[in-house]
Amino acid sequence: MSDTQIRGDATSCGPSSTSGGWLNSLDRKRDAGPFLSGNDRPAAGPSTTAVHAGTHDDPRTGAVGTPIYQASTFLLGADQYRSIEEGFARDRFIYSRYGNPSQWAVQEKLAALEGADSAIVFSSGMAAITATVMALVDKGAHVIASADLYGGTYNLFNQEFPTFGMSATLADPQDFAAIEAAIRPETQLMYFEAITNPLLKIIDIPRLAEIARRNGLRLVIDATFAPPVAMRTLEQGADVVVHSASKYLNGHSDLIAGVAAGPRKLIDMIWPRLLNYGGSLDPHACFLLERGLKTLAIRMRAHEESAHALAQYLESHPKVTRVFYPLLDSHPDRAVARRLLKNGTGNVTFLVEGGDAAALALVNALRIPKQATSLGGVESLVSLPFNTSQASYTARQRAAIGIHPGCVRLSVGIEDAADLITDFEQALAQISPAKETAHA
Repeated sequence: MSDTQIRGDATSCGPSSTSGGWLNSLDRKRDAGPFLSGNDRPAAGPSTTAVHAGTHDDPRTGAVGTPIYQASTFLLGADQYRSIEEGFARDRFIYSRYGNPSQWAVQEKLAALEGADSAIVFSSGMAAITATVMALVDKGAHVIASADLYGGTYNLFNQEFPTFGMSATLADPQDFAAIEAAIRPETQLMYFEAITNPLLKIIDIPRLAEIARRNGLRLVIDATFAPPVAMRTLEQGADVVVHSASKYLNGHSDLIAGVAAGPRKLIDMIWPRLLNYGGSLDPHACFLLERGLKTLAIRMRAHEESAHALAQYLESHPKVTRVFYPLLDSHPDRAVARRLLKNGTGNVTFLVEGGDAAALALVNALRIPKQATSLGGVESLVSLPFNTSQASYTARQRAAIGIHPGCVRLSVGIEDAADLITDFEQALAQISPAKETAHA
């Protein structure tokens, strides 16, 4: 990579104008990217891709790894002016809200991991979700979404949508007849989560994709719980995949970020929403995300190993009434998990005797997992859906989707499974078996 490529001038890897001007002749080709290294992507395994895709050695110093381009603005020249005039400003460095080499580097890695043409990083998962949804609908649109939604997304559809004259129908993500019956003439989008929070239902994305294609709809999948080394969501039929990159993608509980990935045509439609809403990711945060992604594959193997062992232990404990983990034979979606998941997840959800009071006593007695929201970090995190992720739901709404009193959501880190099991053994010994009524 030359100095001129870093500067983003006419020799950079983005598209150049065609001989007749693409606005007039409509002969511009949408290339993958924009990427610093061009469009050549040799086939590689997930660990190799996670380490090397998008990572660039510094051409001036020889430093191994992508530098942090902590700059808000870039030199302008004839090529930059032409890119604005002719409609390919996304492929040039102009202003960091539009694009920055640090953003391009981590976007290239994310796109390679997802098998996507293009990716955009955002300042949060909700910024990615909001920009993606709003880019793919028009005024008066109707969206069909999962009834098992992350609370922030639920609020987008139920609080923000009505102010724009839009509406959403929330349906059981596994009731395909109900999903299809909810389609209206004004329906434009289907929005579902690959693995639901917190009950870890494995959603049959190919079935959803078939419904979307047959009805001329686009399908967006939130794959936060299913990073690309576990599931290649786009290959299952999604049009766009979004993540809260704060979770498994970064993996260290020290960053807020989001990503949307998919075909260049659709990501180009989402990019102006990023500009309008201002949710761009800071160059230093891009560096942290790129660094976290390098260990994604090996972290996920460690998450899965400890989570699977702990899930098996919990399933055998007399004070645990039910365990939700996709690799357990008892999981109702085990067959779908075998078909769609390349490996497991680090999340385990379970119900304890005694309801929410017993669940609170349990999390207070644990010594290794930290009582905190979020997931996907190297340290184990534990929380209760009724007062965190699904706090905006009523008790009746939680019960309708299967979240009952005593529900505990655990994000298993990369600690040794034996240590986690020992910790849960002592904590479970302290909880009272007394039953409790549901919270209102």
